[in-house]
Amino acid sequence: MLRIISLALVLLHTACKKEPVGVNLYFPPAGITEWQSVTPATLGWNVSAIPALTEMLEENGTRAFILLKNGKIVMEYYYGTNLTGTAPFSVSTYWYWASAGKTLTAFIVGKAAEDGVLSINDKSSEYLGTGWTSLTPAQENAITIRHQLTMTTGLDDGVADNHNFQPASMIYKAPAGTRWAYHNAPYSILEHVVTNATGENFTTHFERVLGDRIGMDGFWSWIDYDNVFFSTARSMARFGLLMLNNGDWNGATVMGDKVFLKEMITTSQSINKGYGYLWWLNGKESFMVPEMQTVFPGNMTPNGPTDMYSGIGKNGQYVSVVPSQNLVLVRMGENPDAVAVPFLFLDEIWKKLNLIIR
Repeated sequence: MLRIISLALVLLHTACKKEPVGVNLYFPPAGITEWQSVTPATLGWNVSAIPALTEMLEENGTRAFILLKNGKIVMEYYYGTNLTGTAPFSVSTYWYWASAGKTLTAFIVGKAAEDGVLSINDKSSEYLGTGWTSLTPAQENAITIRHQLTMTTGLDDGVADNHNFQPASMIYKAPAGTRWAYHNAPYSILEHVVTNATGENFTTHFERVLGDRIGMDGFWSWIDYDNVFFSTARSMARFGLLMLNNGDWNGATVMGDKVFLKEMITTSQSINKGYGYLWWLNGKESFMVPEMQTVFPGNMTPNGPTDMYSGIGKNGQYVSVVPSQNLVLVRMGENPDAVAVPFLFLDEIWKKLNLIIR
């Protein structure tokens, strides 16, 4: 009973903070030095509760934390050192997105579909060739780009290395579309799908259709079988702001396919209600987590806004978007807990934020 009452209070608190329709968003110019800010006090927030948040962030290995309101920076904190330990972490420090970068790939696939060079309903083998798995031809041909975007390829994530996308590691587990499993290998070769569909190097294509258009810095780097994006925290915030504004940046359309954008942040299949196209969704009736086939009832982030959607990566890399409040949250840093996709710490952050935002 107490849990039900607490959940009701969280939902009521979220509903009361809904942003008025028609608020203009601020978009920063390219570069890392110029970005307008607004103080928590100006917004009427509870500034006395901020130290508890910042202390928790620092104690749990955070390197960067940014909170945007209407596109402007309300909070921006940096802790510790860079990846090599040779300099303090700062506004210009690069850090890895880990699996939060899956959201970038989803966007790029959507752009390729908008440009007409692929359809997400196409067979993956049309772009990867036959024999990209160890499946029979019929089993392999049943896998589509949509299955790769939704983690429902049916390939076995229980292999020795589920990041390995060599055919010998891509083996049959279930018919495509019937099983959800957080499997990195089928995701990673979406890059090859994009490259073969567009005829352009993935990094070059990414910069041309997305990165350069919103002023992102950063680079992609292969680490074993994972292509990982590195950038400043502000560049992660830029992408969150683009998503908040439905694919438009300061009056310019970056992605015009608003149907795909909506689908990307909507439940994408009936198995894991908390998963879109490589985005994690809050406010659903149930959710699943990596390395398990258990369906958990309720919100993935009970203390977070119900309309929040997030890119979540290893060791607590977060880019979260809250349309109802025009908020974008970014966290980069070290591992705050032992969860493969550390959604629990994101909930802890929102526990503190709920005492601040009002």
